[in-house]
Amino acid sequence: MQPTYFILGAIVLSLALAQLNQRLGSPVVAILERWLRWLIFGFGAAHLCLDFGLIDRPYGALVIVFLLLWLLGETLYNWLGIQALSVSPLPLFPRYTPNPGGEEWPTQPRLLRIREWLRAQGFKPVQALKAEIGGGIYLRVSVYQDAAATTRIQVTFLPQARGVIGVCFSITSLTADGSRFVTDNFHIPFAGFYPEHWFVERRPLRRSLARLLARHRARLGAEKLAAFATDPLVDLNAQQHELDQLNTRLGFLNPQPEREEFGKISQAGRYRVWKEIWMLNYLGRAASYQ
Repeated sequence: MQPTYFILGAIVLSLALAQLNQRLGSPVVAILERWLRWLIFGFGAAHLCLDFGLIDRPYGALVIVFLLLWLLGETLYNWLGIQALSVSPLPLFPRYTPNPGGEEWPTQPRLLRIREWLRAQGFKPVQALKAEIGGGIYLRVSVYQDAAATTRIQVTFLPQARGVIGVCFSITSLTADGSRFVTDNFHIPFAGFYPEHWFVERRPLRRSLARLLARHRARLGAEKLAAFATDPLVDLNAQQHELDQLNTRLGFLNPQPEREEFGKISQAGRYRVWKEIWMLNYLGRAASYQ
């Protein structure tokens, strides 16, 4: 079979995945789509060069060259995006505020099933929050808690391109010795530092809340849990403040007086963000913070 048919088939599959992900907002589908686009560019551009006689080199060598060109172009694009974020007024650790509209749960069936599952497992809604990330765009958060107040599940709705709504979960428990265990499936880069008493595990490809909760409970093992003493709003904003202070002290962020001139994220921090973007976008893995 001619390579043209394979390339055309890959293009059709890529378009189908893009359409599917407009409804699902799945990072797993997005990763497959990115790999396909990369391969289509590499093999397709090499094929066109040979067909039109633009370059007289072996097909395999051209494929490698164009794959590397894609890598270089996307690296430049991501680096410019990180630079723009660093110098923009958008907060890296936004403050949460109460959502006056209450719990604004999207009406998509796949999302409503998550809410029903939470209720069936005995989790009750505690607070509805939101955080502005710039330009009137908000992260909307619904926080659920078990009857013993020892486990909180933060359901975050992420606005994405073309009106797609992504959903991520963060499960948190406190222990009697003051440790904080967090298990989440966020697929956006963090790349910073966590406090020593935080034990964070990120599973971006684990989209099932039931499996994520099972993993969280397995991590806790025989730990003696402590009940949350503050409401989610106070707790989340305290976390944001602590992360900001810690990452400034450890050099991920520039000191406050230098941010206007050099941006919020240091050079070392930008490299860490760039690296994690690649890991998340193509491998579905976050950096280890332990």
